[in-house]
Amino acid sequence: MFTHLIGLTGGIGSGKSAIAEGLRALGYPTYDSDRAAQSLINKNLAVRSQIELLFGSDIYVNGEYDRQRVSGLVFADPQLLNKLNAIVHPAVMSDLRQWAKSQTARFSFIESAILFESGLDKLCRATVCITAPEELRIHRTIRRDNATEAQVLARIHNQMAEEERQKRASWVIHNDRDADIGELCLQIQKFCSTFVD
Repeated sequence: MFTHLIGLTGGIGSGKSAIAEGLRALGYPTYDSDRAAQSLINKNLAVRSQIELLFGSDIYVNGEYDRQRVSGLVFADPQLLNKLNAIVHPAVMSDLRQWAKSQTARFSFIESAILFESGLDKLCRATVCITAPEELRIHRTIRRDNATEAQVLARIHNQMAEEERQKRASWVIHNDRDADIGELCLQIQKFCSTFVD
């Protein structure tokens, strides 16, 4: 790889997507693993055929993956979620490797809510965890996704524990109510420079 790959992670509602956008605005290439996964699920024929074997061919409606239906199935069945992840995670890792090889910037970022769970952190020079108080994370997600508090809490409890994520990260950024996204991005920029030099 020609670039130092920095992993950017955080639980739902932590603000990592806003920070990833801020890093893009500063000119840093930033790989969105969730968007990449959705593209691979819909367009990669090998991935698609494995998903159809797992869920049935009707899991694609008018050629598009029925994400809402799959979410309902896998959140109720951890074994099914593991099987889905065993299809999608290796495909995303392969896609990320190809993407990283083409980057020439000193630093590139990967945004992933499941950076550690998926093993994508193994490709990273360093990892940054974005965190925020749970109450704020719930409020942000309810507003963003038009979800209920119960739905958001279920998603939070389905993710890695916040303490574990922070423990595994190289550095932790607190994105509380008064945080300035631009300032947080500059902090990450400074951290990357000192970490790699």
